[in-house]
Amino acid sequence: MKRILLSRTDNLGDVLLTLPLAGYLKAHWPEVELGFIGKAYTQGLVQACTHIGTFFDRESILHQPGLLTDFRADALVMVFPDEAVLRAAYQAQIPIRIATGHRWETWRYANRRVNFSRSRSKAHEAQLNFKLLKPLGLPTDVDLSQIPAWYGLQALAPLPSALARILQDARFKLVLHPKSKGSAREWGLENYYQLALGLPAQDFQIFVTGVAEEGEKVRQEKPELLALPHVMDVSGQLSLPELLRFLSECDGLLACSTGPLHIASALGKHTLGLFMPRRPMHPGRWQPVGRKAAYLVKEKDCYRCKGQNWCACIEEIRVEEVRAIIQTWPKGRE
Repeated sequence: MKRILLSRTDNLGDVLLTLPLAGYLKAHWPEVELGFIGKAYTQGLVQACTHIGTFFDRESILHQPGLLTDFRADALVMVFPDEAVLRAAYQAQIPIRIATGHRWETWRYANRRVNFSRSRSKAHEAQLNFKLLKPLGLPTDVDLSQIPAWYGLQALAPLPSALARILQDARFKLVLHPKSKGSAREWGLENYYQLALGLPAQDFQIFVTGVAEEGEKVRQEKPELLALPHVMDVSGQLSLPELLRFLSECDGLLACSTGPLHIASALGKHTLGLFMPRRPMHPGRWQPVGRKAAYLVKEKDCYRCKGQNWCACIEEIRVEEVRAIIQTWPKGRE
């Protein structure tokens, strides 16, 4: 194999959990050239992966099919189905086109099909991604403990000078990412406020992150959180490459199942994810995977929140439980 394309055209966390495939392929074939097809907003994350040489914006290749032809890929690994991209790969005559085997578009445009169910599996999302490498003749059963070595993230973007100066503070720099743009069940802003209130200002500098709309929600719904003297609002102020650099300079992060949770864990930071127990959003499928990653979940039958955008079970995670874990982190700082 000389050139392989990976494709994942959904959200940030999903793309992050796909990047270990690149490190794994490089470990087996050091000379292979890797490209990645994704949505434009994930470009900063993919380009931070040292294993990937070329990023292709999904919309660009659909409007300029010659981009795929020029790359001369030997194989495409369609990690999650995208009919338009798979059709473009077929038209570009990429010799090996790998995808899951249970969708009709796969039978039209893929010529290597792998049959498995993500929703019914007990494996983690990152582990399931490796199943798509089976047609390449590589082992596909990996342990979660192996995955952190294959991320290859390198955060190099400069930070705004004012923020860079604040990060020189000797206190433990904790990131709270309370919102999820609807991709996960959230813990509740009152909980984040009570948590921050109980973390001593002499030991913790706390940052609240999120996109601009999420920051506005926090300011409207819980201004008391941002009014605390050791809390700083940086929501909506950082590009994706800057966010990666910012998280690499901080010490720990707390969030529900979001992209920043997975990014921080991939960067080797202390991370604590807060989860609901119901499939397919449970931690068995989506827990953060990193050297210092952990999660909390209430092991119970989570039936009341089915079909709802809230979860009573995640709200049952007590502030004291979360604070007790976070307060052990400074002792383990490197």
